[in-house]
Amino acid sequence: MGDKPTIAISHLGCEKNRIDTEHMLGLLVQAGYGVDTNEELANYVIVNTCSFIQSAREESVRTLVELAVAEKKIVITGCMAQHFQEQLLEELPEAVAVVGTGDYHKIVNVIERVEVGERVKLVSPEPTYIADETTPRYRTTTEGVAYLRVAEGCDYRCAFCIIPHLRGQQRSRSIESIVTEAEQLAAQGVQEIILISQITTNYGADLYGEPRLVQLLQALGKVDVPWIRMHYAYPTGLTPEVIAAISQTPNILPYLDLPLQHSHPEILKAMNRPWQGRVNDGIIERIKKALPQAVLRTTFIVGFPGETDAHFAHLSQFVHRHEFDHVGVFTFSPEEETPAYKLPNQLPQEIMDARRDALMQLQQPISLKKNQAEVGKVVDVLIEQENPETGDLIGRSARFSPEVDGLVYIQGEAKLGSIVPVRITDADVYDLYGQVASS
Repeated sequence: MGDKPTIAISHLGCEKNRIDTEHMLGLLVQAGYGVDTNEELANYVIVNTCSFIQSAREESVRTLVELAVAEKKIVITGCMAQHFQEQLLEELPEAVAVVGTGDYHKIVNVIERVEVGERVKLVSPEPTYIADETTPRYRTTTEGVAYLRVAEGCDYRCAFCIIPHLRGQQRSRSIESIVTEAEQLAAQGVQEIILISQITTNYGADLYGEPRLVQLLQALGKVDVPWIRMHYAYPTGLTPEVIAAISQTPNILPYLDLPLQHSHPEILKAMNRPWQGRVNDGIIERIKKALPQAVLRTTFIVGFPGETDAHFAHLSQFVHRHEFDHVGVFTFSPEEETPAYKLPNQLPQEIMDARRDALMQLQQPISLKKNQAEVGKVVDVLIEQENPETGDLIGRSARFSPEVDGLVYIQGEAKLGSIVPVRITDADVYDLYGQVASS
């Protein structure tokens, strides 16, 4: 390593941020820097921040303040760096650099400049960069799973969302580039690849003039990875052709992450969602009919400005009727650069919290019923952790995505990073319990 400084990275936010973190780590390791997980031992700490909603910003600020108090030299990267570049430099003298979402690939140059005493601000106003299969990467997930970014940025302008402001317009990678990276991950022993972008069903529209998700899924079907999961599948992009590709490609899991956000046409229209209230029962029913084995996850925002009791009742009935496998609920967070920030009829936080809790309570018996339906079955489980004290294993079945869904707690023996058959013996609202099935 010579006399190069040691660097730690604190990762905050979503899996898209995680990939940026992994590329920064890869570039630093390639350049000969020591990378340490212990922030106390590091000369510099890179904080890859999130700025999506208020609570995410608060977590980012807490982390930055703690490191500042510990007198660490801080490099601030990610969405918050893109969002609040000037304020961060003003308010945190310990910040030696601020690096935007389209500039993280220059991290080695940033550290070199900081080392000679420069205070660096590197924030492209309109991010255009996207890493590809040639960009070094140091994975931070468990050995069996990896995220694969198919596109970056977003062309939609939902009234509540700041992401296009922070991440730029949609830019897709080529099918060849994505498949090459998937093959690299397969060669590393990865068992599950999770495709991510802001709107995965829009993949390729910017590059090829039309969405090419069908062709991408078919090409990935030839890669030797047992599970390929897709996140951020907007329902209007789930055309009969896309659903057929999911159904006919054995390693594409029938797991659909549908960021619906609401059910009522008036609220969807106010949100400026791309389908302006066309997310009706018909779309969900069509998906269920075409893909009966589908696992449906969704997220909703409650408390959007102007949401009445009647709007919320509509949403509650929608959740009750469709019995999604997994539901996440967020309260509306007013973001200054978004149209929703200025909308009239903003709701008090206590009403938003009460609606969130009510919707989650409504979902709990549905989730329990879905999990209990697994009891008695033998299902494939990806083994991810081992409890060193009890020897019990923890993993996920194909119904569960990492971080956001449940876990499977398993008794028996199996290798970490392998997929094994497990007999499910019990279930609760979030998790399953089972035994490694004897072959």
